[in-house]
Amino acid sequence: MHGYGMITNMKKVFERPVSLKNTQFRYCPGCGHSLIHKLIAEVIDKLGIQGKTIGIAPVGCAVFAYDYFDFDMIEVAHGRPPAAATGMKRTLPDRIVFSYQGDGDLAAIGTAEIIHAANRGENITVIFVNNATYGMTGGQMAPTTLLEQKTTTTPKGRDVKLAGYPLHVSEMLATIDGVSFVARTSVDSFKNLAITKKLIEKAFIYQMEGKGFTFIEILSPCPTDWWMTPEKAIEWLQSKMMKVYKTGILKDKWKSE
Repeated sequence: MHGYGMITNMKKVFERPVSLKNTQFRYCPGCGHSLIHKLIAEVIDKLGIQGKTIGIAPVGCAVFAYDYFDFDMIEVAHGRPPAAATGMKRTLPDRIVFSYQGDGDLAAIGTAEIIHAANRGENITVIFVNNATYGMTGGQMAPTTLLEQKTTTTPKGRDVKLAGYPLHVSEMLATIDGVSFVARTSVDSFKNLAITKKLIEKAFIYQMEGKGFTFIEILSPCPTDWWMTPEKAIEWLQSKMMKVYKTGILKDKWKSE
């Protein structure tokens, strides 16, 4: 009986969300994208908004999202999801619109789009997956790459004199008046998976209530381009990355409500 109960509980834990297609993920072993997809889909199911949700994906590993989410998805040019999301939300204000972007996309070529969408206070949600590298194109340095972190374009480590500092996107956006909610979280542990899910839900609820621009940054491992095993990648995320990118709620304009 005990063993049967464990199997039953496991089936409940790993039950596929309705908002995810029954399709095998193509992500590398240990990649955080699959976990984040599941959390987003679970939130959409909980809120009952599958038929009203529109997701927007760019170039990069994030682009594969359209293969897995079972609701309307749009692929747009590199860095442009906030601009496309703006047009979609203004045209269809009753829809729940979110962009799903990596750090190479949002924090580099998409810098203008994210800043100005935030500054306008667009009533959209942005899910920002930060793995401190360009995942799809070979592991080059990204704006979020840590100092001394080795990548294919910084084989000796990121040098501040040559490449500047890691870009703290959440902190930057939190200073903008049009921004409603900003939080940084991680998928490195069961505890933080639960926290991440709650933050995504809060961002979507704020959008449903018309409270403006919401932004969730999620620290995610990339074992392949970090040249690590999945286990070592989690350890590196916790020991190195989370010290630079502090998790928590950076701005909540509606906290007092």
